[in-house]
Amino acid sequence: MSMAYYGRPPPPEESIYNLIPREEIKPSKPARFVEGKPGIIKNAGYTSKFKGTVKTELKKDKAPAKTMGPAKVDVSPPKQFLKKHQKEPKLPPKQEFHYPDEDSRRPAVPRKEEKPLMGLQTNKNFITTNAVENIMSVPKKPVAKYVDTPKGATFNLDPSGLNPKYVQKKDYGKTPEYLNRRKEEVQRAQEEYEAYVKEHFRRGAMKSLSEAERQMMLQGLKDNWELLHHQYQGLSVVTDTAPKKARKERMEAEMKQLERDIEAIQKHKTIYVANH
Repeated sequence: MSMAYYGRPPPPEESIYNLIPREEIKPSKPARFVEGKPGIIKNAGYTSKFKGTVKTELKKDKAPAKTMGPAKVDVSPPKQFLKKHQKEPKLPPKQEFHYPDEDSRRPAVPRKEEKPLMGLQTNKNFITTNAVENIMSVPKKPVAKYVDTPKGATFNLDPSGLNPKYVQKKDYGKTPEYLNRRKEEVQRAQEEYEAYVKEHFRRGAMKSLSEAERQMMLQGLKDNWELLHHQYQGLSVVTDTAPKKARKERMEAEMKQLERDIEAIQKHKTIYVANH
């Protein structure tokens, strides 16, 4: 008759042979191939391919007796035993200290053991001498100050900038000396240039334009600029072709050149023209 078990597995098969102890049999590992070695090695564990690299890196940074010290230490003889304060740093020998301004200092105050010189007398009348010195002395001028706070705090007037001390200088309003020297150098250079021009005039290599010729040349340049500007104003607004664009750029370049020439003639009153 079969029996049903609800909520738990059925009991194992009951047998007397189950009471006999049995030897545990461990399953053997499967055979595997090892990289770089031919053949099959049985029952071998896993070997990483980085095993050799790891061993090399571990040995590379290690040195013998790196943390534990040398294997053998030279021992001092028994007579040279460690003494008190032997390892403390030794200071240099003491030297007498002197101040740098010792020669210019006043003499020291006499000690209580030092006896003053006795018996010295003088016929000087200190009261009369003091009165005469004060009568003949010039009174000191008080320092100029100003008050800048409601509580009456005073400050010196000179560093404040309120005292016009620069106006009271002897050379105030005069041309500095370096400007006079610069002016003389420019004048000397102008005289040398005029002498050079006169020499060329004498040889006939250059001639100077008169004021009438200069004004005539200037007026001609201005007329040319007005004519070119009138033509420029009549150009088309849209420059959609290459010839229109080139003509506009050419006229602009000519107008700029005329403006530079007019400015140069107006700036220089004397114009020299070479014959060759």
